[in-house]
Amino acid sequence: MLPRTVRARATVGACLVVAGALALASYALLAFLENSLVRNAENDARQQAETVAQLAATGNLDRVRTPARGVVFLQVVTADGRLLLASPDPAGPALRAAGPQESVPRPRTRKVRLPEGEPRLRVVRVVTDTPEGRVTVYAGASLRDADAADDSTTAALALGGPLLLATVALVTWRVTGRALRPVEEIRTEVAGISDRELHRRVPVPDTGDEVARLARTMNATLDRLEASGIRQRRFIADASHELRSPITVLRTQLEVALAVRDPELWPELIGGALEDVERLQHLAADLLLLARIDAAQPVPVRPLDLTDLVRDTVAARVGDRVAVRTDLAPGVRVAGNELWLTRIVTNLLDNAQRFADRRVEVVLRAEAEHPGPGTAVLEVFDDGPGIPDAERERVFERFSRLDDSRSRDHGGAGLGLAIARDLAAHHGGRVTADPAPHGAHLTVRLPAAPA
Repeated sequence: MLPRTVRARATVGACLVVAGALALASYALLAFLENSLVRNAENDARQQAETVAQLAATGNLDRVRTPARGVVFLQVVTADGRLLLASPDPAGPALRAAGPQESVPRPRTRKVRLPEGEPRLRVVRVVTDTPEGRVTVYAGASLRDADAADDSTTAALALGGPLLLATVALVTWRVTGRALRPVEEIRTEVAGISDRELHRRVPVPDTGDEVARLARTMNATLDRLEASGIRQRRFIADASHELRSPITVLRTQLEVALAVRDPELWPELIGGALEDVERLQHLAADLLLLARIDAAQPVPVRPLDLTDLVRDTVAARVGDRVAVRTDLAPGVRVAGNELWLTRIVTNLLDNAQRFADRRVEVVLRAEAEHPGPGTAVLEVFDDGPGIPDAERERVFERFSRLDDSRSRDHGGAGLGLAIARDLAAHHGGRVTADPAPHGAHLTVRLPAAPA
């Protein structure tokens, strides 16, 4: 029995709110109308009673004429109940025994109960002293107009309220349906998009409202999903290609070793096979690391002294072809994972060693920022062929190689810089290839930790 759709709930909610507001407004309107008309009748009766009391006090009671407009009867009663003046009204004699008299002129208002079907009255009593003694003046005003106004207003509200609610329900139903129509179109389109149809997009209405923003957000999400799918397929293809080459070479070497019966050639063939196995091992480790990065798996993070980490990493590289010179600022601290930060430095140094001629230099410094702890900046220079300006972003793509400076003969699968950038992004930083007059200039920026 409960409304299931947003359209129905919005309609029911609007009707309930309008019904509550209409009930309160109707009650307030009827109360205000009643009070206003009764107050007007009471004022008329009080004015008439005070006028007659003044005439009676001066002995000019005979000058009283017919009651004023709105006053239906007048009575002047002495202290002993004698009627001095009465207007021709059937309810008048019933007021002669009304209440105790007052010693000073003071108007008193009373409600008079009349037989059923008779209009209500508002009676004002004024007590005053006259030459003939103390008298009480009664003036009664009919509430017929108030009752008629209340009845007509109640009938109008009883008739107009349901019509207004029906109008509100119809308008809300139509407006909500029109507003939700694009949402249904978006839902239908998204429901029809499969993993092989990520190129499809949802329609964007030209309303500029929340639904249009929802459609644009949905299309942006589909863009990211499509880009992720393309990247995943490209990654699988590149990984398959990279794995196929060493596996093919390894198989060839093993087949040759099996075919050659000369024991003197076996060490050379087995050594080449071990090199390919080691290459496969490194490639598998890199692919596993990339999978962990893409899965955003949590890793333990703690404050680290980046200066000591870079110094220890450089000192551990005893077999480098080119000696590494360092210029490390002391006390540069970051918050991160020691293993992953070490991998960033190692990958950058491996890249520099692969293409350097005679110079590899590592510079570490801290950039102060206000407010905030600042940024840790790690720069790696080499005097190799460098990175062309047009290729500064492509070198960070997975399995990417520059045609003029990188090949499989140099070793590596084109994953080192991609892993370094992903690991830096995981720490809230970034790796960039900056312009340099000679060679390559790679820069890592990481958020610094408070000392």
